[in-house]
Amino acid sequence: MANRVNHFLGDTELLLNAVGEGIYGFDLSGNAVFVNPAAERMTGWHADELLGKKIHQYHHHSHADGTPYPADQCQIYCTMFDGKQRHVKNEVFWRKDGSSFAVEYTSTPVYRDGLLIGAVAVFRDISKQQETEKALRLALDKVQSLSEQLQDENAYLLSELNEDWQDSGLVGSSHIFKTMLSQLELVSQTISTVLILGENGTGKELVARNLHRLSGRNKQPFVKVNCAAFTASLLESELFGHEKGAFTGANERRKGRFELANKGTLFLDEIGELPLEAQSKLLRVLQEQEFERVGGSQTISVDIRIIAATNRELWQMVKQGGFRMDLYYRLNVFPIRVPALKERKEDIPLLSANIIKQLNKRLGKQFEGVSNTALAQFKRYDWPGNIRELQNILEREAILSNARLLQLSAPLSAIEVSSQVIDEQDLTLDNALRKHILLVLSQCHWQIAGEGGAATKLGLNESTLRSKMKKLGIKKDS
Repeated sequence: MANRVNHFLGDTELLLNAVGEGIYGFDLSGNAVFVNPAAERMTGWHADELLGKKIHQYHHHSHADGTPYPADQCQIYCTMFDGKQRHVKNEVFWRKDGSSFAVEYTSTPVYRDGLLIGAVAVFRDISKQQETEKALRLALDKVQSLSEQLQDENAYLLSELNEDWQDSGLVGSSHIFKTMLSQLELVSQTISTVLILGENGTGKELVARNLHRLSGRNKQPFVKVNCAAFTASLLESELFGHEKGAFTGANERRKGRFELANKGTLFLDEIGELPLEAQSKLLRVLQEQEFERVGGSQTISVDIRIIAATNRELWQMVKQGGFRMDLYYRLNVFPIRVPALKERKEDIPLLSANIIKQLNKRLGKQFEGVSNTALAQFKRYDWPGNIRELQNILEREAILSNARLLQLSAPLSAIEVSSQVIDEQDLTLDNALRKHILLVLSQCHWQIAGEGGAATKLGLNESTLRSKMKKLGIKKDS
């Protein structure tokens, strides 16, 4: 064996002992004939413990998971049999103390006088490299996750901005309104679920937003879902998100509103329109604060506060089987009723002033307020459309008026009739324009020109109005 060792090493022994990689030399029987110091340091096995022995049995006998690694499958031994060089990754060597480390190695055949006499294995510890790669992958995954979250949140915020939601402000001095505000301030300091009740147009969303603003979650997202704006199938995806390929058109993974609202507040508007199937899933989230995306199996945990709103009688829906009783009691922890405008008519001057302030900013005008005559008419009206109707009427008058104080161009009842939905054949823009011009002409007693004429009220030149009248077939006997 000594002669074979001498032939194997020759003058290269000093060089092999100096390199940083571990090096083993093997004869054709698979016995170790050379072990360099780097191999000793990495494995804990000294050369005198391995020379003349089959190293595979010492530290290459098992895979990383502990399963046996037969010697006839060892790539180093295979090189000694077929004389082919091999480069191997993702294996482990076992140290003398029983621990293991990831290795990358090459096995190279050794020839003398054209005959295969053994092999050399050169290996290095790649544990730190793998840890670095793993940390890099985790960091990239985190960056990707944050990027997706930012993309989802940006898409949601853009949709919110595009809603043209008008903040008229929670203003009023009536007793019924102050009672609601005191309830709002009281529950805002808790994390309890709130159910906001009230007719359409009363400002339920504004109440929800102010509840979030006053709460300890005001630095976190406020996310809105209109339960009536989606079909039953799309609503589940909107609420819980979906995985890529979950359904036709799901080209990428998307986070739902529940994930976007994590740590913040989720506002479920028109909760009475929620399908029964979605109601059961919502109940689970309220109970367990966890869910799965559509098409996914991973359970996602969230910390959200729920605020729901409806204009419907939920208890009647429960009795009729259209709303789950257990969900009703989960939502109805702290109900807040938003009063209708007809119940707080004394607040109309404050509301009007606040709305006009917003209109001045949006329309670039300088209105000072509403005339006393118009306010008197406002207080005699019952406002079936509530604050939203007041906003619409003031905006309409702001577009028509050139005066500092807004006047009513028509009695409220006439404006209400002109705003109603009519037959399908009358829904064209020309028909709507024709009816509005006829209404203004009627109020002006068919005076077209002059200070009190229809052209002035409509904000048109006299010639422009006459041209439109001709185009639309408007005559005094229309």
